[in-house]
Amino acid sequence: MQNIKDVLNLESVGKTVHLRGWVYRIRTSGKLTFIILRDSSGMVQLLSSARSLKEDEHKELSSLVIESSMEATGVIREDKRAVTGYEVELSSYKIYQRNDNFPISRDLGEEFLLDNRHLWLRSREFSAVLKIRSTIFKAFTDFYYENGFYQVQPPIMVSTATEGGSTLFKVPFFGDEVSLSQSSQFYLETFIFSLEKVFTIAPSFRAEKSRTRRHLTEYWHAEAEVAWVDNEGMMEIEERMIEYVVSSVVRENEEELRLLGRDVEFLKNIKAPFPRIRYGRLMEMAQEWGLNLKYGDDLGADEEREITVHFDKPVFVTHYPSSLKTFYHRPDPDNPDEILCHDLLAPEGYGEIIGGGERIWDLDLLKKRMVDYNLNTEDYYWYLDLRKYGSIPHSGFGLGLDRLAMWIMHLDNIREAIPFPRTIRRTKP
Repeated sequence: MQNIKDVLNLESVGKTVHLRGWVYRIRTSGKLTFIILRDSSGMVQLLSSARSLKEDEHKELSSLVIESSMEATGVIREDKRAVTGYEVELSSYKIYQRNDNFPISRDLGEEFLLDNRHLWLRSREFSAVLKIRSTIFKAFTDFYYENGFYQVQPPIMVSTATEGGSTLFKVPFFGDEVSLSQSSQFYLETFIFSLEKVFTIAPSFRAEKSRTRRHLTEYWHAEAEVAWVDNEGMMEIEERMIEYVVSSVVRENEEELRLLGRDVEFLKNIKAPFPRIRYGRLMEMAQEWGLNLKYGDDLGADEEREITVHFDKPVFVTHYPSSLKTFYHRPDPDNPDEILCHDLLAPEGYGEIIGGGERIWDLDLLKKRMVDYNLNTEDYYWYLDLRKYGSIPHSGFGLGLDRLAMWIMHLDNIREAIPFPRTIRRTKP
């Protein structure tokens, strides 16, 4: 068997091809039936006629409905009127399953399509999303392998909170209770003392009661930790990675991007370095833009959307007030009220896709910050041990791959960027 995409060329014209896939569209005109066959690689028009098939065979084919599965054999020829410029005149076929009426159509409501996501994934649009996601995940991994990182696999069930206990999913565990991981950061920090540069891709879980267009309760989290690197060095690694991922998608998936209506030329201009703006300066700029923000205010989804419409490439926001970030971030030695951290905000109103920065590597300072945050240091004994035995300066980040995909594809909602979204109101299919 051959992939459809592999036979759509002039070299194949006049040759017999063997294809298999699903009926995407079908129409009958007189004694001719035109079937658009799709597989994972593309689409091609099949022609059924009494000239090449028996009358009962032609009748059987003309009665198919969309998403019926079949094999097709015939001679391919060029035809500018066909959907992809080529047509296969059938000489034989095999039907694997003749469907009842397929329940999915474009004009159905959003909730219906979410309930039937297992079928909606077959649409051309969602096939394009899935192909682009695949490229994003592969490009992220390729970048870090090419730069000497090691991939590691931290646990999903954990006993300590990374981002605060109020957003933890509790899970029963043989008479005890554990939590689903919010982030692999703490475990990644353990690996740097042997491997120095590590990354992982794993699901993370946040029990946030948020209904914004960019929040999921389960999402794919790409994270890295690096020994001997400061906040600026971490941003330099990240911006090169983002450029690498975006350029990979443009190179591998231009057809899919255009199908989704994405401005490919905009993506081609996403090149490092990215602007760096201190949080304090950003608050001043926000006020100049007429936004009701002042120093000390956190940036939510709405605020980030209003800010990032003013940029045409990702922008780093650095040096947040310590009150806005969690306990493990390192204070700026020159201004302890601010921390050596950064968020990377995607342009066009998409907002935060990366959060990162330097980690506290001094034991006494880390203990003090834990006390300030009312944390029980005994629960974090193993994390504190990292500062007792050969502690070093280090930095890291967490990237929401689904948010990155949402921005790259210019989608309206993060639910469109992931096959089976999990939100506070959805756990099926």
